[in-house]
Amino acid sequence: MQTTFTPEQLADPSTARSNEILRSCVHCGFCTATCPTYQVLGDELDSPRGRIYLIKDMLENDRPADAKTVKHIDRCLSCLACMSTCPSGVHYMHLVDHAREHIEKTYKRPLMDRVLRWTLAQILPYPMRFRAALLGAKLGRPFAFMMPDARLRAMLEMAPKTIPPVSRNDDPQTFPATDKKMRVALMTGCAQKALNTDINDATIRLLTRLGAEVVVAEGAGCCGALTHHMGKTESSHGFAAANINAWMTEKRGAGLDAIVVNTSGCGTTVKDYGHMFRNDALAEDAATVSDLTMDVSEVLLELLKKQDVVETPKRPDGSGPLHVAYHAACSLQHGQQIKGAPKDLLKQAGFKVLEPKDPHLCCGSAGTYNLMQPEISQELKRRKVATLEAKQPDVIAAGNIGCMMQIGSAASVPIVHTVELLDWATGGPVPPAIATFEPGAAAKPAVPMLR
Repeated sequence: MQTTFTPEQLADPSTARSNEILRSCVHCGFCTATCPTYQVLGDELDSPRGRIYLIKDMLENDRPADAKTVKHIDRCLSCLACMSTCPSGVHYMHLVDHAREHIEKTYKRPLMDRVLRWTLAQILPYPMRFRAALLGAKLGRPFAFMMPDARLRAMLEMAPKTIPPVSRNDDPQTFPATDKKMRVALMTGCAQKALNTDINDATIRLLTRLGAEVVVAEGAGCCGALTHHMGKTESSHGFAAANINAWMTEKRGAGLDAIVVNTSGCGTTVKDYGHMFRNDALAEDAATVSDLTMDVSEVLLELLKKQDVVETPKRPDGSGPLHVAYHAACSLQHGQQIKGAPKDLLKQAGFKVLEPKDPHLCCGSAGTYNLMQPEISQELKRRKVATLEAKQPDVIAAGNIGCMMQIGSAASVPIVHTVELLDWATGGPVPPAIATFEPGAAAKPAVPMLR
């Protein structure tokens, strides 16, 4: 793609990077075939290629964002399926992140949009605030039908039936390993600590059982992804800088072999810290953190052996190993290009792994997307749940809390994190989501589905 940025524009590192990305695009349109929003809406401007044209026009002309551009950029899930498909290596993630930052700086959104986005930015990255908000949403849920805005209804419907108690395992501390093979820092996250404390608990049990000393670093918290994808750079960089400093303190102290992330949406962002801080005083430390960061499945590939499996859980009727439908989170398969590791680990542990049709397509969660674009999100959820349940699984496994909440709100079988199943197979407890699951308890959609 030809561009005409001026030398003055290219002096800005973000613009220079966007120019590189735009020039790598050859207009082939392969990305439209795997773009979820294009499949749902059928609008060229709701495809990566269409959005690239909009972004190019906006940035090249150095003009404030307009309502049309904002509408189509906001509809982007950042699922990054286009990056897996693109034959030219177009780094769409960095381009759309730059566009969102430009929108945040130059476009005044309608009042309700500003209020909702500000509210989410002030609540979701902070676990205790999020817990309080979930409690309020739980109380308000019966009145969701009275909400005039679909996004408000979606926020009320998001609240789980039960809010888990605070887990003290999320506090800064060190968990020793019986037969220490490595020392890792576990990112405990933000929303996950409010929505599902079983995931971190299972991760710590599993890693320490397999020989990894686990440290929860003082000062680490939200990865910054939630505000980063809103274009709120100052906020997202603040969260990221705190994590970089916390983990580098551990690295320079007792040492770290890896930074383990069990929420793939966070992992994609942390692995990009090196790029985010490339022109900052923290550039070297940020690059080190990115290099150390691994999804939990990557670490488990090094640690988990067949002999570690105590007993593969059986199907409810005892007829054989548990049938697991694996949902590939977009941030894992597209953002981090990790496709086989979780499935290989489950197979190694003896589970029967089932893969649904169109596994490359997003479930519609995508950070705050299910709250800000509920109609599109609900349609993507409907399609994803249908393909998963068509495999008639006993349980669904995923590697991202957002996907778990999204799919779990409509699925007729329990959904758990991959590490919970691996923990169970290697001597841990039955995942609570399986032990307490009530058939037919899935929530109904908060908004009408697209047709």
